[in-house]
Amino acid sequence: MAVRPGLWPALLGIVLAAWLRGSGAQQSATVANPVPGANPDLLPHFLVEPEDVYIVKNKPVLLVCKAVPATQIFFKCNGEWVRQVDHVIERSTDGSSGLPTMEVRINVSRQQVEKVFGLEEYWCQCVAWSSSGTTKSQKAYIRIAYLRKNFEQEPLAKEVSLEQGIVLPCRPPEGIPPAEVEWLRNEDLVDPSLDPNVYITREHSLVVRQARLADTANYTCVAKNIVARRRSASAAVIVYVDGSWSPWSKWSACGLDCTHWRSRECSDPAPRNGGEECRGADLDTRNCTSDLCLHTSSGPEDVALYIGLVAVAVCLILLLLVLVLIYCRKKEGLDSDVADSSILTSGFQPVSIKPSKADNPHLLTIQPDLSTTTTTYQGSLCPRQDGPSPKFQLSNGHLLSPLGSGRHTLHHSSPTSEAEDFVSRLSTQNYFRSLPRGTSNMAYGTFNFLGGRLMIPNTGISLLIPPDAIPRGKIYEIYLTLHKPEDVRLPLAGCQTLLSPIVSCGPPGVLLTRPVILAMDHCGEPSPDSWSLRLKKQSCEGSWEDVLHLGEESPSHLYYCQLEAGACYVFTEQLGRFALVGEALSVAATKRLRLLLFAPVACTSLEYNIRVYCLHDTHDALKEVVQLEKQLGGQLIQEPRVLHFKDSYHNLRLSIHDVPSSLWKSKLLVSYQEIPFYHIWNGTQQYLHCTFTLERVNASTSDLACKVWVWQVEGDGQSFNINFNITKDTRFAEMLALESEGGVPALVGPSAFKIPFLIRQKIITSLDPPCSRGADWRTLAQKLHLDSHLSFFASKPSPTAMILNLWEARHFPNGNLGQLAAAVAGLGQPDAGLFTVSEAEC
Repeated sequence: MAVRPGLWPALLGIVLAAWLRGSGAQQSATVANPVPGANPDLLPHFLVEPEDVYIVKNKPVLLVCKAVPATQIFFKCNGEWVRQVDHVIERSTDGSSGLPTMEVRINVSRQQVEKVFGLEEYWCQCVAWSSSGTTKSQKAYIRIAYLRKNFEQEPLAKEVSLEQGIVLPCRPPEGIPPAEVEWLRNEDLVDPSLDPNVYITREHSLVVRQARLADTANYTCVAKNIVARRRSASAAVIVYVDGSWSPWSKWSACGLDCTHWRSRECSDPAPRNGGEECRGADLDTRNCTSDLCLHTSSGPEDVALYIGLVAVAVCLILLLLVLVLIYCRKKEGLDSDVADSSILTSGFQPVSIKPSKADNPHLLTIQPDLSTTTTTYQGSLCPRQDGPSPKFQLSNGHLLSPLGSGRHTLHHSSPTSEAEDFVSRLSTQNYFRSLPRGTSNMAYGTFNFLGGRLMIPNTGISLLIPPDAIPRGKIYEIYLTLHKPEDVRLPLAGCQTLLSPIVSCGPPGVLLTRPVILAMDHCGEPSPDSWSLRLKKQSCEGSWEDVLHLGEESPSHLYYCQLEAGACYVFTEQLGRFALVGEALSVAATKRLRLLLFAPVACTSLEYNIRVYCLHDTHDALKEVVQLEKQLGGQLIQEPRVLHFKDSYHNLRLSIHDVPSSLWKSKLLVSYQEIPFYHIWNGTQQYLHCTFTLERVNASTSDLACKVWVWQVEGDGQSFNINFNITKDTRFAEMLALESEGGVPALVGPSAFKIPFLIRQKIITSLDPPCSRGADWRTLAQKLHLDSHLSFFASKPSPTAMILNLWEARHFPNGNLGQLAAAVAGLGQPDAGLFTVSEAEC
């Protein structure tokens, strides 16, 4: 929002008044804020404060505040005041003290909470006023309660031997609040307090110390919270009993064969429930020493038997020798001239195999050759050392349905066209002559020492050229280009992933006397414990180099980066091609994905397709999909959601549920679709999506109600409730309408900046010199929360100019100039006249 020149005297008058009041200390962060000189005993104190609460399904929650003495009470939620009309107020008088009492109530809906994206939770607190000051209540956090359907780990069937230990693991579904777990044995509740042989671990596993026969049963893990109750699949546990021998019986009397025996039975205990039989013999015999057996010896019959056996063995050996001799003679007599020539050529004959018939599925079939497809995949894969080898799978059907020619390829490289453009007149490097001119992903303009700004609308990408960055007397024609990932090969090593768009600014090699600031979105969740972030730059020869390791910047570096939640601002004095790349340090590293659901505006057939896109949460990715869906005739059918995708090597799954079978039927043949982890994590593939194809039972059917779930295995998930009319419902059509960011893509001179040039120069002149009272550029950096970059600012000829340039890059075009003026005024500079200019000067 630009400030009209006529308002500057009034604005600067306010700044002057604030300046003369002194340093303007910030308001205390304590709960009570008394008015100076007032009676602190009459400060409001709360009788009732808002408490943490959960939203169940779509039912709003009620927050209540009550304070005495109180003349006004208002709620503030996530830093913004709740509208007065949304408060329900009851006034009364305290019976014992006669002081005024107020009770205020507000309702918080699910839609309000869902609008808050990011790591911060939705909270509300109330502020009470009295004549003596204000008091803030405690913060109450409002969370949407849910309980997913799928258990993270379910118990499995087991067979254990008697007195062996049993462990049945159970990891309940993800939920808020966390689910409580109980166990059922044959539908009866397992109570560890009544059975000392059983206990439940802190991780919800059921443990049986020593298995008993009574423990043979079906076990079910049950998870429940305030939303729902989920049951796992039942696990059958069988306690088997291995058989054991009974004692041996007594030896029998010696028989005629001079032996006697004894026996035993497998009955102590007998095997049950699949237990093993007893090992060993159930009958034992041995020679006995009876008088009848003492005079026995080998008779003539035994000698004859032995002689007969030896004779048979000799005959068999002789017969074998004769057969071997006959075979050798026949082999030597074979003439090589009459050998079958097919022996020599059979290895070169084509094999003809007929396709199998439908009635004989056992015949061998030859699959079609798939090696001639043009789809390729480029890029290195990152095997994880602490887990199983990753599996890659591409399924046919609806997983990656085509979105036009070539839209569904995994990755392809196409050389950029040698277009005639202004870059060829400014640079002799062949590498940068391929930039297209006049496309929606490019901005260019002519600049001099006054500076300016380039911006690619609706992408979050801009280039700020501060005053005096271009030497006086020079005029540069500068461009800014957004590249599609498939047009630029960015090699990623190890576990690296692309977090930002690939952006070029140039021409390369031009002389700059001040750093310019390149702004671009990113989809990472910055955390020094989870990410190692690097800024990559491509040389004119085409190789990529790490030019900055975020968190390890040095003032002497040619590059510097201010990293924020969804954007990064790169200071550079060398133009070129840049990208932000992250390397996950742990599985806690996450990328933000934006989920969008599109469907046809008009349905002329019985089939109806719902496309679910999984994009990097950046403006440029959103712009590309919106433009693509406009070409396809699609419309948005649900509010977009953000999903935090973890570096856990688990795939993304998508499923559709609760489709009314009387009106629609799903043509999906599996329970869910899946996008492989690497297709999402490497960050180089566009338009990743899955398509759900539904078919109307009747052509007159127009109402569709169903649910779409998107979740990462062992990770975050989102659900969409679809309920609309496919022929006339357009309530989400304008939600993604692309609006121009700040007008034209190129702004030259003072019109490109929020801070007027003369005021900018006076602020720089006043704050650059060190001040003994600390009222200089360092304090300004602290007030703007940029004090982590003091060493970088100090290394530049004008630290204040660097701070103001960064403020311009971060807050264009909607920056609040009044807040900046208040921050400058709060420094307590004695010479406040430096910040006053006439209307003519503005």
